[in-house]
Amino acid sequence: MTAASNEVSARARLADFARVATVRVDDAAEAIGRIFCPHDLTPVDHSEGDFFASHNCAGFDGFSVNYVAYGGSVVINPGCLDRFFLLQVPLHGSAAIRTAACEVMTGPAVCASLLSPTIPTDMTWRGDCAQLILLLDRKLVEHRAAALGGVAVRAVEFDPAIELIGSLGQAIAARIDHLVALAERLGPHKALPRLAAAEWREALLNALLTDQPHSLRSAIAVFNGRAETQPAALKRARAYLETRATEPLDLAELADIAGTGIRALQLGFRRHFGTTVSEMLLDIRLAQLNARLKTARPGERIVDIAFELGFTHLSRMASAYRAKFGESPKATLHGLS
Repeated sequence: MTAASNEVSARARLADFARVATVRVDDAAEAIGRIFCPHDLTPVDHSEGDFFASHNCAGFDGFSVNYVAYGGSVVINPGCLDRFFLLQVPLHGSAAIRTAACEVMTGPAVCASLLSPTIPTDMTWRGDCAQLILLLDRKLVEHRAAALGGVAVRAVEFDPAIELIGSLGQAIAARIDHLVALAERLGPHKALPRLAAAEWREALLNALLTDQPHSLRSAIAVFNGRAETQPAALKRARAYLETRATEPLDLAELADIAGTGIRALQLGFRRHFGTTVSEMLLDIRLAQLNARLKTARPGERIVDIAFELGFTHLSRMASAYRAKFGESPKATLHGLS
């Protein structure tokens, strides 16, 4: 190992989760490619003699946190990631991220990058670059975006730059660092409890989809009434639906709670949320069902959870769930996607 590799290794995170450690370019490309995706890996700027690769990986339900470091300077060309999003937080060195539309320069405490699976990307890591990398399953992100936006599941493409000096960047970097520290305390032989992993994942997804620019952001803003000033009557109505989602819909009661007429309430939902009252209630119930299924205890049945949440027609529920999340309730319950 070179002096540079020893220096970076001394700062390595997730050391007990080592997956790759090599000074051979071909071995690094093959081994790391099996974990992430196939890619071209090329040392540049006369870095062949300084090259090394380290990859440590702690896996969770639907995501993983990784420490990746390369010695010298390398060009990495994965093309389209296809199956996942990559959130990369630099710890050392720098990286240039290039897409067809833009180039982002990242560095410690300055800027992180968020790679979307449908956007072709290539990267140049320089100065013995080391990064913490969060891998998020594509379906998790797209399903959460669909639920937040009240739309069918579709591709989501993020702005690739996350400023680490901003509130979102600072919060994300702190959250990832906390996850890494937690994994290091648990070690490779103890799993993070499923409920804790699900809560961590959902909080991060909500933060990214709410605050980071992306292709469905306007749909989410409209569905949540943020595209324009939201009348107090609609705020009361939506809050009431969310707290009473398990109960049958009574439009007259809802209009009375909102302090408006039924017709005005219906028109307000169309204008501010882009949906009907009934459709919003269904979407709230589906989102609650999705969250319950992901954190269900052993032995819990879909039918019991569905009835608790106010679903009375199971076949209609299953069809709506598949249209919303791209999979059956059973697949979500058993983690089959």
